[in-house]
Amino acid sequence: MDTLISFLHSTGFAHMTFANAIMIVIGIVFITLAITKDYEPLLLVPIGFGIILGNIPIGKMALSVYHDGSVLSYLYFGVDQGVYPPLIFMGIGAMTDFSTMLSNPKLILLGAAAQAGIFLTLAGALYLGFTAPEAAAIGIIGGADGPTAIFLASQLAPNLLGAIAVAAYSYMALVPVIQPPIMKLLTSKEERVIHMKPPRAVPKREKIIFPIAAFLICALIVPGALVLIGMLMFGNLLKESCVTERLANTARNAMIDIVTILLGLTVGASTSADYFLTKQSILIFALGAVSFAIATACGILFAKFMNLFLKDKINPLVGASGVSAVPDSARVVHAVGQEEDPSNFLLMHAMAPNVAGVIGSAIAAGILWSIFM
Repeated sequence: MDTLISFLHSTGFAHMTFANAIMIVIGIVFITLAITKDYEPLLLVPIGFGIILGNIPIGKMALSVYHDGSVLSYLYFGVDQGVYPPLIFMGIGAMTDFSTMLSNPKLILLGAAAQAGIFLTLAGALYLGFTAPEAAAIGIIGGADGPTAIFLASQLAPNLLGAIAVAAYSYMALVPVIQPPIMKLLTSKEERVIHMKPPRAVPKREKIIFPIAAFLICALIVPGALVLIGMLMFGNLLKESCVTERLANTARNAMIDIVTILLGLTVGASTSADYFLTKQSILIFALGAVSFAIATACGILFAKFMNLFLKDKINPLVGASGVSAVPDSARVVHAVGQEEDPSNFLLMHAMAPNVAGVIGSAIAAGILWSIFM
């Protein structure tokens, strides 16, 4: 009987708290949204299951990501030390076509404008009492770039890493929910039906030169962005060189899938209620939502501003894709444009500021790291 009682005291039921139950429900909600609404399932399913995994009460057993020597702590090492984000960037580079950005360079400005959300949120976080490094790590959520947010948080605010990572990936997944109302609020029907000229054909030589030149320029100006930009451009060079197709194929398929699984699962597992359900986490989620909304609005408003000086008008919806959620934000722009005019194809145009936003958020992270390290 003593053995039975001892076993019952070691079960998860005996140590379950209301906070653990809340987090488990949140994990189930994430999985449900991924499966029923198709909201970024490659991210929300691993993160959702990880949240459930990380909130099973374990008593005195050293099993969580916060226990040195546990299996989960070894897997979490890639998050905690910023190993996974550069690998994901390499995969993104290997699957990204920069042609539309190169064919219409002025659209790069929309990707830059969307980064304003990062710096405005940084100011808001400082006002709410976060330290400067913590505020910088929180602000990067506005770029809607999960790997960049994790990388910067691991360097500047490891104590907030779990909350920042979950917030960043949550808002990436909710792009189809958050962005359309802002896009429709800030644009008129006449603006949403603007047709843009087809992008020019970009020669192979230009596409090969770009990743090398872009890396050299970015890394020399902002050395803090060296790892992320370097891996992004290296992956793109593997793709565009056409002589390393096996490596490019591995980077954009097997490797990025493996890293996404490990990153999503361990980030979710780091949200144990004891560490996650705090006032700071709630503020981070609120600031992240504001940051993402500001970034979307800044991209749209800057496109409208550019139209004051351009003969060939830009559809302002395209500015919303200046955030780094590739390619979901570009797809949302295309979908909203098609609601107004089914003959208006904005996807390729939207990809230009979308990929520019990836580069912009990595550069912004490098600047913040250089300043607040």
